[in-house]
Amino acid sequence: MPPEATATVETLPDVVRDPTLPDRVTIYEVGPRDGLQNEQALVPLATKAAFVRRLLEAGLPVVEATSLVHPRWVPQLADAADLVAALLADLGDRARDLPVLVPNERGLERALELGLRHVAVFGSATETFARRNLNRGLDEQFAMFAPTVARAREAGLEVRAYVSMCFGDPWEGRVPVAQVVEVGTRLFDLGASQLSLGDTIGVGTAGHVTALLGAFHEAGLPVERLAVHFHDTYGQALANAMAALRCGVTTFDASAGGLGGCPYARSATGNLATEDLVWLLTGLGVEHGVDLARLVETSVWMAGELGRPSPSAVVRALGAGAGTPG
Repeated sequence: MPPEATATVETLPDVVRDPTLPDRVTIYEVGPRDGLQNEQALVPLATKAAFVRRLLEAGLPVVEATSLVHPRWVPQLADAADLVAALLADLGDRARDLPVLVPNERGLERALELGLRHVAVFGSATETFARRNLNRGLDEQFAMFAPTVARAREAGLEVRAYVSMCFGDPWEGRVPVAQVVEVGTRLFDLGASQLSLGDTIGVGTAGHVTALLGAFHEAGLPVERLAVHFHDTYGQALANAMAALRCGVTTFDASAGGLGGCPYARSATGNLATEDLVWLLTGLGVEHGVDLARLVETSVWMAGELGRPSPSAVVRALGAGAGTPG
């Protein structure tokens, strides 16, 4: 394994502030969960714990640590409880605020036993993906989520709801905007505090993003409670993030180094790279609180751990010659 490299940021973009954009956004880092879940080779527990810690040290305000899912479904995350225990030992009470994905009531029970304060459920905007991912139909998924969300809220936990396939489905093709809004509305009605709209296979475009967010606005769902989750399959993730920013979205999911995919949809390639998003936001004068140099360092290190280069353009540019495997 190559020695840890140090990446330094010698250049930052010129800041050209657009007063119509939000002053500040929250980056919701999904690398340790969504970024690693599809890795074929098992990543050591110590590496996962170090990854979470380094992301926090780089200033990421929210880092989703893992998923409390049955190991049969996502073998990479079979060590979820051990990871949480390691993070509690390392970070203390701060680790209880790290979000975890819970697929059902059993997952929530494990989160409650661990004393965690922030969970997420993962729904689908389409029938086919709901059956493949949840073994439930589009309507049936809500019956599964209802007791999980209700118990979590009764226990004082924050509950995020992901909605996958919001912009397209590899089996069903185009997904009607109205269908996505209906699914999102039903999740809000169950008690979700935030909704993350996912372009799981990366087919969305800026106009589509604007139309979907506009439809949620017309349905009376405030943009402050919406997040966006873009994949870069067709190179559109940053353009889509810009469109969402112009619509007033202030929470953006991203994955350090562009890691990630979806184990149930082969066409779902890497997530929007956190470094690429940070570069964009910095140039726009939108506050985010992330130390880009430390973040690049972390992704260069993780690329070495995984044995392959990072797909992030910013990591490639700023980490060049810093030990990134070629």
